[in-house]
Amino acid sequence: MRVTVIGAGLAGSECAWQLAERGIEVTLIEMKPLRRTPAHHTDDFAELCCSNSLRSDQLENAVGLLKEEMRRVNSLILACADATRVEAGGALAVDRHGFAKLVTEKVKQHPLITVKEEEVTTIPEGYVVVASGPLTSDALAEELLRLFGDAADLHFYDAAAPLVSRESIDMELAWFASRYDKGTADYINCGMSEEEYDAFWQALTTAEEAEVHGFEDKKVFEGCMPVEVMARRGKDTLCYGPLKPRGLKDPKTGKEPFAVVQLRQDNAEGTVYNLVGFQTHLKFPEQKRVFSMIPALHNAEFLRYGVMHRNTFLNSPQLLDRYYRLKKDERICFAGQMTGVEGYVESAASGFLAGVELARRLRGMEPLDLPRETALGALALYVAEGGCTAFQPMNINFGIMPPLGYRVKGKRNKNAVLSQRSLELLEQIREEILK
Repeated sequence: MRVTVIGAGLAGSECAWQLAERGIEVTLIEMKPLRRTPAHHTDDFAELCCSNSLRSDQLENAVGLLKEEMRRVNSLILACADATRVEAGGALAVDRHGFAKLVTEKVKQHPLITVKEEEVTTIPEGYVVVASGPLTSDALAEELLRLFGDAADLHFYDAAAPLVSRESIDMELAWFASRYDKGTADYINCGMSEEEYDAFWQALTTAEEAEVHGFEDKKVFEGCMPVEVMARRGKDTLCYGPLKPRGLKDPKTGKEPFAVVQLRQDNAEGTVYNLVGFQTHLKFPEQKRVFSMIPALHNAEFLRYGVMHRNTFLNSPQLLDRYYRLKKDERICFAGQMTGVEGYVESAASGFLAGVELARRLRGMEPLDLPRETALGALALYVAEGGCTAFQPMNINFGIMPPLGYRVKGKRNKNAVLSQRSLELLEQIREEILK
């Protein structure tokens, strides 16, 4: 049995490797060097375009946990990253070119992997894993639209507001309510005095925006205005828009604050909240600096920062199951950022699981239902289930994993215990994963 993997980024390379390591013949199709996206500059696989850092390597951080899980189940990407590591404190940073070269060599030298250099414009027959990335070519995107049959199932622009953890919100300075007390109290409301709003508005209108690269379409702003652009239209504009205080009385004072930022629950467990109306194009450090000026968010833990850029991704909860398979045609799987995972490590993780699961299926084995308590399992379940709001790409974070059920003092201590729980569960099924 042969599987076609489309795209040799981190997800596609990892997926092809895991399939081949389990005895499945793979045709890996990569359009470089015949054609490149504006983000790519070399002909190697698994090219890191934006940074050489794969982020934190500490177990008190969710992406650190994800990396450790992947190390323990023989991830190609993590093995190559560790082999080309450069000093970066508590982060895993790599020699970008050395890393991509090593991944390319490993993949091309595998006896069960055949590499083809061509652009894919139609979905091949047989078993296929589509890992074409967030800058999928127009021709392949059109093919996917035809396959799905609904334009709403494929997104070309990523316009997401920041997410914060529920436990990091200072509820001494916030309260649950719905506007005019209509319906249930579904929102956390963060009030601001006039002085606090003035300082916030000044910071927001002068904060530094992220660069708009050549492959990003500025028309992204037309349908969903960034909060900082709205703020520049006038000092009171936000108070008539997403920060409107009307009908939201602070129970401590019985009065409406000058401005109110509303937070909406973003997952079923109620551990993650979305800043309503805060789509933004600010740089990530600027988002943390400015949005932490909202009094109730002074200690906010940002689980995802706001983004607005070109990003082809699927409406995965409607389309994919927890094994990254297309529900309507299980011979087709997806992997990488286009599934709604955000980040290099998360992309590789999706490729890992897609490859492992497809190999098991082709060998007549039962699927692996990785527990939600593991980072690998939580990420796959987020892709398959989404949250309470419109689906948006997500980095791995402890907010999409089940809470401990008991209190541990200190965020780092709590996260360390969550990681310990995850790794203990993973060890119990590790041999089964490696089959």
